[in-house]
Amino acid sequence: MNVGWNGGIKRQEEAVISVYDHGFLYGMGLFETFRTYGGRPYLLERHLTRLAEGCRSLGIRYEPDAGDVRSWLRELMAANGLDEAYVRLTVSAGEGVLGLPAGDYEAPNALLLVKPLPSASPEVYKYGRELALLATPRNTPEVEVRLKSLHYMNNIVAKRELTAIGASPGAEGLMLTREGRLAEGIASNLFFAREGRVHTPAIETGILPGVTRRRVIELAAGEGIAVEEGLYGWDELVSADEAWVTNSVQELVPVTTLRDREGRTRAMGGGQAGPIASRLLALYREDTKP
Repeated sequence: MNVGWNGGIKRQEEAVISVYDHGFLYGMGLFETFRTYGGRPYLLERHLTRLAEGCRSLGIRYEPDAGDVRSWLRELMAANGLDEAYVRLTVSAGEGVLGLPAGDYEAPNALLLVKPLPSASPEVYKYGRELALLATPRNTPEVEVRLKSLHYMNNIVAKRELTAIGASPGAEGLMLTREGRLAEGIASNLFFAREGRVHTPAIETGILPGVTRRRVIELAAGEGIAVEEGLYGWDELVSADEAWVTNSVQELVPVTTLRDREGRTRAMGGGQAGPIASRLLALYREDTKP
């Protein structure tokens, strides 16, 4: 497999991070995950803006140029024979001394990785997936707003719990804050609707400010659908008319089964995607057309 390395392309075995890279030693680095439609990355500028803002907050000197990233991605996809791709752009802080630094990181490493898009059955978008409540709490962000950082231990622990509790194949796990508020999925943001009004946990809960999350809020507003960002509990999700989760690769996935910590399950929306989720998914896919 070919990978992107600091603007160029190398075989994966040739792209090597130093043992003194602070992305490896201290988790100092950020990444963005997105996908292509018609060979073009969707909402790329928004992903790069979030990445650049995060790098500035960590003192990592990296300012991506959207045109350069597009060209780099086209070259990498061609080198791997891909027409469409799941894409991850990672910025690692770069080499430093053994010990905590006082200054900025002047020479970060940028890596671009691609793989074929995972197949998603149309049935998933009609009949949905299970959302399982986890005991693993969402940790608090290292800075004021959660960054999409290389500190991914919390998510991995949550994923291990999801596997251990025997959730259904393809299920997503839901983490709460330590105060018991709805937060987010292992790899997704959460939405639910009740009486025609859409709700989603506020950024203040410590969730990732998802790019797809923000676009879905905008699409809803354009349809005259009210969206509230707030603090909610599990009971409010259980009493909702419909729910769905979002991320940049899977788009909007309906939640049609809720599983509590005792393993009890209950259906949502009669076991099918609700009208608001279906409408927003259609609008989202229309928006992705090149």
